[in-house]
Amino acid sequence: MKLAELLKNIPVGEITAPLDMEIADISYDSRQTKPGGLFAAIAGFETDGHKFIPMAVEKGASCVLCQQKPVGNVPYVLVEDSRAALAQLGRNWFGDPAASMTVVGVTGTNGKTTTTYLLKDLLEKCLGAKVGLIGTNQNMIGEEILHTERTTPESFELQALFRAMADAGCTHVVMEVSSHALCLQRVAGIQFAVGLFTNLSQDHLDFHGTMENYCDAKALLFRQSSAGAYNADDPWAERVTQDAPCPLLSFGEKNGDLTAAHIRLAVGGVDFDAQCRGESVPVHVGIPGGFTVYNALGVLAAAKALGIALADSAAALAKSTGVKGRVEIVPVPWDYTILIDYAVTPDAIENVLTAVRGFAEGRVVILFGCGGDRDRGKRPKMGKIAAQLADFLVVTSDNPRTEDPDAIIAGILPGLEGTQTPYVVEPDRVKAIRYAMDHAQPKDVIILAGKGHETYQIVGHEKRHLDEREVIADYIAERTKKA
Repeated sequence: MKLAELLKNIPVGEITAPLDMEIADISYDSRQTKPGGLFAAIAGFETDGHKFIPMAVEKGASCVLCQQKPVGNVPYVLVEDSRAALAQLGRNWFGDPAASMTVVGVTGTNGKTTTTYLLKDLLEKCLGAKVGLIGTNQNMIGEEILHTERTTPESFELQALFRAMADAGCTHVVMEVSSHALCLQRVAGIQFAVGLFTNLSQDHLDFHGTMENYCDAKALLFRQSSAGAYNADDPWAERVTQDAPCPLLSFGEKNGDLTAAHIRLAVGGVDFDAQCRGESVPVHVGIPGGFTVYNALGVLAAAKALGIALADSAAALAKSTGVKGRVEIVPVPWDYTILIDYAVTPDAIENVLTAVRGFAEGRVVILFGCGGDRDRGKRPKMGKIAAQLADFLVVTSDNPRTEDPDAIIAGILPGLEGTQTPYVVEPDRVKAIRYAMDHAQPKDVIILAGKGHETYQIVGHEKRHLDEREVIADYIAERTKKA
């Protein structure tokens, strides 16, 4: 592609590269740079891509896009914001594939993954559409599963994924949109048909600093949406919607255009009557827990914004199944239940414990930890909520990353002070799971919180294999063999 075509709609401050230069490839990681390619130098938070311009040139880069003039005589394109420019480069390079599809973005602290899976299933059932999915668990093109490293990919990879989806015949895309992605221009230039806000609770304050900043980051989604749907019961609803330029549909158990009446919670899922502007439709979702009501309402609201009838949406939801790592039941041959759930915030811990309290016949036991190199402020809060709502705690490691696991646990334990809830500390997560199973009592519900869909544990900079389902299976095999 000619450089002139590649720079379409990118504000350029200065350029020394010839506009008719043929660009063979694009990279923003100097290690991936190819001869004849353009290297985009991104000013990051951990490192500055401008430092790697010499390496990119050595690898054969014929042009550099940057915010600072490079040293030497390499042809360059100077821009004000190389992150924003990279997003537009991706759109130009891949032919703006998102424009040919209906894209729905889901943001919020909790519920994004379940919401996107339910909405994908609904669109497939109601419209017969081929739907792409982008999110925390995995990326999908129809039924094809693709590996993912983060909730929302970097802008260039995101455009490549859109291209693959469009080429495969996808007409719709449902994607999780993280606050990081909104702040770091990963979704810049994408026009969402619907932007959906689920809720806001403490998380990622290591990046955003304050809850107000975190909320304002989420609110950016509505700035690039043709329509919006939001949880009117959430305390941050007013702030997140105050400057939204698109028409909005609100939902909630108590407040909103779309509400839930006659809510009934059971082990097999939730039932309620969805009511919207004089219309009432019975809804069943086979995922237990009060938070499922909000997830379902959000899905119904997004579908309604896309023009799908409420009754059709409800019929599709009734046929949907659960999501891996979200209140996932792992069968064991004994008289207790194990659930795996990706609860990594105080609010998520409260939600899953409250849900289990609704149907547990025995003790509610929770095994949990907190991620290293992340918001330290939530650690005692998670401990306090767990101690208030569970009958027994097993405090362990999540992804310690570069922090000492014992130091992370030490940040959790102050939240347990003043409570009478018994607990044990076992930093080794595998040993912790085995401990919980060793000491299980009849009718117990054991919640393994924090890993969810993940099949690894990050220790230092190393990603080590750890699938909790395999840990449980190995334990069952050992016990069965001994018996």
